Amino acid sequence: MNKSELVEVAAKEAGITKAAADKALSAIITAVVKTVTKGESVTLVGFGTFKSAKRAARTGKNPKTGATLKIPATTVPKFTAGTAFKASVAAKKSAAKKK
Repeated sequence: MNKSELVEVAAKEAGITKAAADKALSAIITAVVKTVTKGESVTLVGFGTFKSAKRAARTGKNPKTGATLKIPATTVPKFTAGTAFKASVAAKKSAAKKK
């Protein structure tokens, strides 16, 4: 599902226009990005948590030449699924396996 499909579903579920749903989704995404960029986390109970995580410097290998390279430390976004989200996905998978 891409953003436009998500906007369409959100508009239908909420009974609002696609334009309003797109504006709301864009505002939510912007708020999450700004908050995580500041180093804070965003928790949506039952869905999950968005936060930033530090990745340590490490050495890697160029797959083409085999040369060793240094990969610098960086900060990356991280998402951890909530309990309800995990349970929903697990239930869907187990139901599919039983068929």
